[in-house]
Amino acid sequence: MPARWTKRIVGAAAMGAIATGLIWFGWPRPVLVDLATVTKGPIEVTAEDDGKTRVRHVYTVSAPIAGKVLRISHPLGEQGPSLHVGDEVVANQTVVALMQPTLPGFIDVRSRDQLQAEVLAADAAIQQQEAEVKRIEAALDFSRTEFQRAQALLRTQSTSAQAFDKAKFDVATNEAALASAQAQVDMRRAVRTSLAARLMDPANAVPAAELTCCVRVLAPASGRVLKIIQDSEATVLPGTPLVDIGNPLDLEVVADLLSTDAVQIKAGAPVRIDGWGGQPIKGKVVRVDPAGFLKVSALGIEEQRVRVTIDFADPPETWSSLGHDYRVVVRVTTWSASEALTVPISALFRKGDQWAVFADDNGRAKVALASIGHRNSRLAEVISGLAAGDRVVLHPSDRITDGSRIAQRDER
Repeated sequence: MPARWTKRIVGAAAMGAIATGLIWFGWPRPVLVDLATVTKGPIEVTAEDDGKTRVRHVYTVSAPIAGKVLRISHPLGEQGPSLHVGDEVVANQTVVALMQPTLPGFIDVRSRDQLQAEVLAADAAIQQQEAEVKRIEAALDFSRTEFQRAQALLRTQSTSAQAFDKAKFDVATNEAALASAQAQVDMRRAVRTSLAARLMDPANAVPAAELTCCVRVLAPASGRVLKIIQDSEATVLPGTPLVDIGNPLDLEVVADLLSTDAVQIKAGAPVRIDGWGGQPIKGKVVRVDPAGFLKVSALGIEEQRVRVTIDFADPPETWSSLGHDYRVVVRVTTWSASEALTVPISALFRKGDQWAVFADDNGRAKVALASIGHRNSRLAEVISGLAAGDRVVLHPSDRITDGSRIAQRDER
């Protein structure tokens, strides 16, 4: 009998333990969540994007004429101004580039034959005109002899005054004809020289060795060399960019912001500049361009952008290590408040056409509708629906519903 009761007692205890375990495992447990508190504090809404620094006034020195520009940053011992990026230049004194005449171009076979024939024709014309000079010289000698005879006869009254005047006229006419013929010879020799120059082979042309023959391109403004565009020796056309010059301490920041952000930005708006490798720098907006432009993003999306120009508000010592065309990140303040009721943006979700949160109501999740104003990437301004001190669920999952039991996740 005692053994039978013992077995019953043991069996009942086992069944009770099993039932207790099933109830314990089946009992609903609270969902572990991260909670945050609705507080009052500062909030700032910014328009953020990449920007770049640039020298405010960049002077691009261009070739004034067509010619051969010598190497600008040449090694020692070569001709040229020996200018390098970062070198200081003085307005109207520092030689930025030297230009020499270009060599003649190649001539095709037909043009060469035509020029050679024209040179032969020019030689023949010179010979013809030289013969004409000799003929006029002989006529002039004869007219001078006749004039001397007329002078002697006129003294003895053996000739008329008309014959004397005729002899004098012949001398003057032949002298003028001789001067004209000699000028014709000079002209035809010059034509021949011009034709011979057009026949010059570029392989046999000797460039000018003296730098005094060159065109010296001077710096238009004082500053430093920002960029050497045409460094190597080359033949360039008029207007070809050679060197960029500017003052590295006269910097500004430009950023191409979305037009939807630019309409909220006014001149004088505060800016925080960071992402450049140093401490954040204060700045202010000085200009928002009145016209936008189309820009294709890295993902191939067409976006309408507006250029915003920003000046540094901090002293130059804080940003002197920046240079021309450096990348920065700009955050332009479009709205701010010092004492606003804020909730983390990660706690918000949409319920119909309204914003809502899961508030902690004594360990249970309660849906609370909220009216939201301005918001940034972290916080949102609460206009109504929540009060300071309310605790809300961050990143609510689909396991949480209205009335669900929740518990604070342990922070480790």
